Amino acid sequence: MLNPNCFNFLTLFISLVSLPSPTISQSSSLTNFLHCLHYGSDPIVSQSIYIASNPAFQTILQARIKNRRFLNPETLKPVAIVVPTRIDHVQGTVICAKDNGLQIRIRSGGHDYEGLSYRSNVTFIILDMSNFRSIDIDVKTETAWVQSGATLGELYYHIANKTNMHGFPSGVCPTVGIGGHFSGGGFGNLMRKYGLSVDNILDIIAVDALGNVHDRASMGEDLFWAIRGGGAASFAVVVSYKIKLVRVPNKVTVFRKGFTLEQGATDLVHKWQQVAPNINEEFFIRVKLEPSFINGNQTVTATFIGFFLGRREKLLPIISKTFPELNLTQQDCHEMRWVETTLFWAGFPIGTPIETLLNRTVWTPLFFKNKSDYVKNVIPKESLNKIWKMTMAMMNRNDINKTRFDLECSPYGGKMNVIPESNTPFPHRKGNLFLIQYAFSWIDEGSNVSFNNIKKLRKLYDGMAPYVSKDPRECFLNYRDLDIGSSRSNETSFDDAKIYGRKYFKDNYTRLTKVKASVDPNNFF
Repeated sequence: MLNPNCFNFLTLFISLVSLPSPTISQSSSLTNFLHCLHYGSDPIVSQSIYIASNPAFQTILQARIKNRRFLNPETLKPVAIVVPTRIDHVQGTVICAKDNGLQIRIRSGGHDYEGLSYRSNVTFIILDMSNFRSIDIDVKTETAWVQSGATLGELYYHIANKTNMHGFPSGVCPTVGIGGHFSGGGFGNLMRKYGLSVDNILDIIAVDALGNVHDRASMGEDLFWAIRGGGAASFAVVVSYKIKLVRVPNKVTVFRKGFTLEQGATDLVHKWQQVAPNINEEFFIRVKLEPSFINGNQTVTATFIGFFLGRREKLLPIISKTFPELNLTQQDCHEMRWVETTLFWAGFPIGTPIETLLNRTVWTPLFFKNKSDYVKNVIPKESLNKIWKMTMAMMNRNDINKTRFDLECSPYGGKMNVIPESNTPFPHRKGNLFLIQYAFSWIDEGSNVSFNNIKKLRKLYDGMAPYVSKDPRECFLNYRDLDIGSSRSNETSFDDAKIYGRKYFKDNYTRLTKVKASVDPNNFF
């Protein structure tokens, strides 16, 4: 566990004093910020603060920008990037930024869909937490301390190095940072058995807007509640989490099986809506829907990706009874350790070494825009046929090698029906059949390309309105979408914020605003 040291201004040192000069006010704020951190002689941080004149600045900035839409000259750059190595460095950054009118953007993995962990429209610095990546597994107590700059893949790898009988309920992308993932709720294929990541957090070490270090006891239950799924960066800088490990069998089973419209995908997806949210909670069966071209003809492919906490001899009779139309066979099912399933779900071939989970740069960043929806009632077949037409309109034959679009549909039910909506800020519990993520990515550069692709996605999203939640039209914070509303970086209107706040948090939004007013009344974060 981290030692919550008290802050001492004399612990920070910076040797870089050449200043960029975008404006006089920015120059003055940055100069004062650097001077605030300059007192003392700690060589550990002499290479931990980067400004625009530093040759490494662009490399550090771009290392964790996962959406190329924001790698352009029009996106305002930070005046400095702080990459701390100790908790007192975090405290100093908060205090010095606040005293000098600089906004902080907190970045762990850089996967924020709208880039809000590394961009702003006011003068700002990035607090990059990537050096805070230690993970301490305690199998005896079935707990772990994990720092916010670690990735999901690193967490899974370290758990597996200590035990084959434990896992943790989080996402399927191994390069996602712990800090951002937990901040919005965090879900994965253990959700129906054990709930979300935030449902399994026991303690937190965080730095508040005054630069003070807190654990759960000293921060109080209101702030502890808010940080677990309410957008932690609006309240504090989370340094580490104590999590509860969950039990898994030494062997689990996965499968992946696809069907086109011509092979009966419509009937299967209709049946899936009735089965997946209600089947045994040891199951998690996602369906991915994507436009495709087969033998020159356009269609939609529905790929069913399954996870089961048990062996295939137990899985197959249950599927044969509840979802026989899937025609699942022994050959379709693959048994492996839980940690190996994290690679399978990330799209790696079976047999990929688990050390791959430690690679933070597995994929080349793309241009993308994503959105989300919740479905509460079974979508009838005739409506599915309308959705297929909208889905196929997202791509034409010339787009095959340039764009990718899919609807990822993840079932709820199980444990998610048991945990009350108010237990954490994440409110999407009982009453939801499944979550949809609309994922649209492309490789061609240019603002016109991005504009046209986003326009197409918005049109599809508007067309989905009859089939999804209403009043509010709910969405998932981890799939952040500024289309539903946002405030300027230096302004917050309660009346405006409650419109999109209710979409993310429903009735929990009011409590979040009260916590915010209590712990950060000047809206530093």
